[in-house]
Amino acid sequence: MEFKSLKNIESSFRQIRLFGIVFLSLCAVITVWSVWSSYRFAERQREKIYVLDNGKSLMLALSQDLSQNRPAEAREHVRRFHELFFTLSPEKSAIEHNVKRALLLADKSVYNYYSDFAEKGYYNRIIAGNINQVLKVDSVVCDFNGYPYRAVTYATQKIIRQSNVTERSLVTTCRLLNSSRSDDNPNGFTIEGFTIIENKDLQTIKR
Repeated sequence: MEFKSLKNIESSFRQIRLFGIVFLSLCAVITVWSVWSSYRFAERQREKIYVLDNGKSLMLALSQDLSQNRPAEAREHVRRFHELFFTLSPEKSAIEHNVKRALLLADKSVYNYYSDFAEKGYYNRIIAGNINQVLKVDSVVCDFNGYPYRAVTYATQKIIRQSNVTERSLVTTCRLLNSSRSDDNPNGFTIEGFTIIENKDLQTIKR
């Protein structure tokens, strides 16, 4: 009878220990789940922007993950630079204004091209000949597998004169570095190692 009582006590201890282990395991699972849920909630809250509408009402705006929009910003940065640097009108002030804005988006490699064009009288010929130069970017191909990011731009130039319109093919390469955003550089990139690898006539149409 005493042996049976001891056996029952030992069995009860096993059950209590098992229940204790199960209880502790459940507590651990609940704790981990609670911490993870709290972290996810905090992350979701950080993706929300609260703005005041004239100081009266509170509105909610959702922000996007910046990394998801980075490729589009890179292509826009390259496109904008090319449009500013290669779209020219026969006015000195307009040329200087566009080129100055373009130089804020790039490094010295672009300034070297600008200096070379100026020394060869390229801008003076545009002004003297009353020539308009319009650039259309066909596509920008960016490689984000390495840093700095590499970009190849395919564009078409139109050289508009009084007597004819010449179409030219323009292909350039560059690298993109992350930089601080500003009013002059809203996408937060800097172009480096800018190189023109093709710039040739396609056709000339008489007007």
